[in-house]
Amino acid sequence: MYCRVEDVKYLRKIVTVLRRGLRQSRVLQILLIALIWLMCDTVSVRLKLPIPGSVLGIFALLALFASRALTPHDLESGANWLLAEMMLFFVPAIVAVTNHPEFLGSLGLKLIVVIALGTIVVMTVTALVVEFCVHKLSRRPDGLAP
Repeated sequence: MYCRVEDVKYLRKIVTVLRRGLRQSRVLQILLIALIWLMCDTVSVRLKLPIPGSVLGIFALLALFASRALTPHDLESGANWLLAEMMLFFVPAIVAVTNHPEFLGSLGLKLIVVIALGTIVVMTVTALVVEFCVHKLSRRPDGLAP
C-alpha cells in the first residue's frame, strides 16, 4: 500500500490543525491527560500489573513525547492549571484529619516525626546513590556506564 504525497500533506495539515486546537484549549489538554491516565489505569487493572495506571500513564506520555506525536507545549496550559489547583486534591485528606481529632494530639505528632524521618532517609539514600554513580562514571575515560 502506497501513500501519495498529497495524502501525506493532507494528513500533516490535519495533525497541525488538531495540535493547534489542543494547544489553544486547556479543557482539551486536561481531558487528554485524564484519558491517558484512564486508559493506562484500565490496562493496569485488567492485566493485573503491579504498576499503577498513573505510572504507566507517565511512561505513555514519555513515549508520546519521544515519538513527537505530542510535545510538552501541547499539554502545558492544562498541566499548569492542574498543578495550580493541586490543593483541591488534598482537601479530602484535610477533612479526614478534622474527622479524627486523635491526629491532632500525640498520635499526629508521632506521624509527623515518622513522615519527616522517612523523607530524610529517602532523600539521603537517593543522594548517596547519585553521588556513588557520578563518582563511578567520572572515573571511566569514556564517561559511560559499564
